Amino acid sequence: MKEESAQNGIPRERGFADIHCHILPGLDDGAENAEISFAMAQLALEAGTCDLAATPHANYTFHYDPERNARLRSDLQARINRELGGGLKLHIGCDFHLTYENIQDAIRNYGKYSLDGGRYLLVEFPEVFAPDGMEQALLQLLDANYVPVLTHPERNPTFLIHTELLARYIKLGCVTQITGSSYLGGFGRQAQRAAEEYLKRELVHVVASDGHGIQGRRPMMAEAAGRIASLSGEAVAQALSRDNPRAILQNQPSLPYYPKPETHKKKKFFAWRRG
Repeated sequence: MKEESAQNGIPRERGFADIHCHILPGLDDGAENAEISFAMAQLALEAGTCDLAATPHANYTFHYDPERNARLRSDLQARINRELGGGLKLHIGCDFHLTYENIQDAIRNYGKYSLDGGRYLLVEFPEVFAPDGMEQALLQLLDANYVPVLTHPERNPTFLIHTELLARYIKLGCVTQITGSSYLGGFGRQAQRAAEEYLKRELVHVVASDGHGIQGRRPMMAEAAGRIASLSGEAVAQALSRDNPRAILQNQPSLPYYPKPETHKKKKFFAWRRG
């Protein structure tokens, strides 16, 4: 018998899987308290999400404590089960800032930062970085048996200037995650154009909400999936919002849909402008 969401009646394998959400309370710039966390969970469930990863920042600003995070995740899951009848399964991970200290700690402590302790690790780049140096950092993670999931490159100025980088990093073995609201103009026209061009060039593996609250950056996937379907077809939208992210959360060794990046075009397709 298929497991279904009590709220939306969607079989788990057909519901959205959101691998990037700042839903745990009081940890970073996401949910401020437990009530907002619960409201975010309710929004996600009602909008068709059945699996959601709680991924607080791990960087110089926000201290990463996996034991505390696990307790907060368990508390929120218990409330979801009690008050919403279950239906939304919470996973755990982090938004891993690509720093020397983080990389060394992740290598020493395999699974500490990754999604549910598996091979997939959400990786956030600094806004300005040296492409060759970051390639070496990614290779260290790959050599340690992680699969780096590169988060929101469409919003990163260095990726927007060096338009060949995403295909280059994918060829190393990385996976890319675009923010859903970028397809809807939520981060401005530049990010939207970049997200659409990455999709056209088959440089996208996953779309996620990167939800931070219940106002501007909400953990909702349906509208973005609809936009992707209008651009690239329903099968691609299904793969990016359901099949691939669910395979990641299940720690599968490969993704059902793994696009082959288009690399032969030489001209720049957009230029970074601040503001």
